[in-house]
Amino acid sequence: MNSFDFNSAANDRRRRYRELLDFYHGRHWAGTRREEKRLTFNYAAAVVDKLTAYLVGGLSVKAVSHDASAETVLKAQRLLEKTGVGNNLDRLDYETEIDAAVLGDGCYRLGWDAASGTVRVTSPDIASVDVGYAIDGVAVEKVTLSYTVFKAVAIQAWGFNGGTGILPAGSTIPGGIGILPVDSDNVDVVETWTTAEYQVACNGEVVTASPNPYGFIPFIVFPNLPKPKSPWGISDLEPLVEVQRELNRSTSQLSRILELSGNPIAVLENVESSQDIAVAPGAVWHIPEEAKAYLLDLLQGGGAQLHLNYIDLLFRMLHDLSEMPRAAFCGMGRDVSGVALELELQPLLHRIWRKRLIRTGVYRRRAEMMLALYAKYLGENFDGVGIEVTWAPVLPRDIAATVASEQTLVQSGIHSRKRAMAGLGIADPDKEFADWLAERESILKMNRSNNLKAGESAV
Repeated sequence: MNSFDFNSAANDRRRRYRELLDFYHGRHWAGTRREEKRLTFNYAAAVVDKLTAYLVGGLSVKAVSHDASAETVLKAQRLLEKTGVGNNLDRLDYETEIDAAVLGDGCYRLGWDAASGTVRVTSPDIASVDVGYAIDGVAVEKVTLSYTVFKAVAIQAWGFNGGTGILPAGSTIPGGIGILPVDSDNVDVVETWTTAEYQVACNGEVVTASPNPYGFIPFIVFPNLPKPKSPWGISDLEPLVEVQRELNRSTSQLSRILELSGNPIAVLENVESSQDIAVAPGAVWHIPEEAKAYLLDLLQGGGAQLHLNYIDLLFRMLHDLSEMPRAAFCGMGRDVSGVALELELQPLLHRIWRKRLIRTGVYRRRAEMMLALYAKYLGENFDGVGIEVTWAPVLPRDIAATVASEQTLVQSGIHSRKRAMAGLGIADPDKEFADWLAERESILKMNRSNNLKAGESAV
């Protein structure tokens, strides 16, 4: 029986990451030939950027009560907001989604920062992450993170002394770490996390081994889109590679034809020598009596239109394979109703829906990890606090029609005010309802006061 080579699979995955990243950055042509014109129109990168902007817009993560007090929920929500601001999660989420869309996989790492007393969220390079799964292929048993640091950093962080022993924790380094020379020697660091243990190895030598301080593996590895029978994902670029390269080739070819048509080729028949034959305005050619001379017309017979039709076909393929209709680039060229626009963009909406199915679990798990770390290091108790992940509609909505519909449902007793507000995209219906009650009480109080004054004046 043949055994599965995990190292080979990991190397293949990393090679695929490098190829996809190069493609995203516009390196579409194979080889290094420079003698011919090569145009690169990176529509594939534009599709990824546009799709990611549609995806992450309107993300909301908030704490809700699952049998927790309002005070506890409010405290949890404030900690989540503090973590979001402190880590600039809006930008980090966008950058991580770009990574996931290009490479096919994304990753978050959480950790406790004792100096600032807060949770730190980072997005490691997924190429440096290896995951060991349980026999079910779903549960994560081990995560390994590899990276390289300067030797001085390894000494400061773990007391690694480059093969001459491990310095005791808290020992003083002669001269101070700040004046150690930074030489060209780097240290390869490998962190290994399981639910029970945490280990750090520098250049293959274990420098830290202890029980897992968090009680869980602080990594979230997720696919961009699921790949059948695999924990790893599919890149948004993979279906576009061939059509993008063919688009570059076809446009380059058409560009060369147009360039030659602007600088036509002189064709001579029955001429032994072509000296002093130049294509220029007002040029006079002296040729033998039976010879013929004419300019080669590369656009004769509608040849250019054939190229344009083929390029247009490639664009349709690009939009179909990316599930990004032309309307997603604001290029419909006509006025349509909201329903017609939604029908036009159904492929895009379906793709975003599939991605959000995965991302909802990712962002919920990340928020749960944040609260678990705050509970451990701040001594809080967030039992009964749940996490709710909501997304804003992808397309602009006719809010006037929705408001009229919700107003009828509320007045009929079918919807509550909170449900109506949630349906209209209000991020915090509870707070909005509380503000409405306070405002209503203030208005009623003012009306009672005005009525009382009017009655007194009449007497």
